[in-house]
Amino acid sequence: MSTYAAAVVVASNRAAAGVYDDTTGPLIVEALRADGWDVGDPVVVPDGDAVGAAISAAVSDGARAVLTTGGTGLTPTDLTPEVTRALLDREVPGIADAIRAHGVGKGVATAALSRGVAGTVGSALVVNLPGSRGGVKDGLAVVVPLLRHAVEQIEGSDH
Repeated sequence: MSTYAAAVVVASNRAAAGVYDDTTGPLIVEALRADGWDVGDPVVVPDGDAVGAAISAAVSDGARAVLTTGGTGLTPTDLTPEVTRALLDREVPGIADAIRAHGVGKGVATAALSRGVAGTVGSALVVNLPGSRGGVKDGLAVVVPLLRHAVEQIEGSDH
């Protein structure tokens, strides 16, 4: 099994400003490492353009998977889907739909409010996860089992 590089981007104005420590990024890092990914510490940035810059930097640095957390809701500063979509070469809507459906299926009606997107940027898969710990856990339950296969597909391997 190949080891791929991954990156985690946390979109949070308050965590980026040091108001509190982010707890969602480490959850994602732990799950990716447990699945055999080479991933460093989460990058915490404010909502908006900084998220797009962090995604682009991760892809430029060789990440084959970039998972974001936060900025997918309905508040005026929640811009992660917009900045992510602007970077995408191809959208993979089934991933974001499955994340929302998983949460709703577990009885979390507010999972339907997540506007996260997923798709390819170059040879990387980028997936937006919600900003709550529960939303991250639900998202990881969907994403981790398919992530390696998706990345292999992006590089053109047989399926």
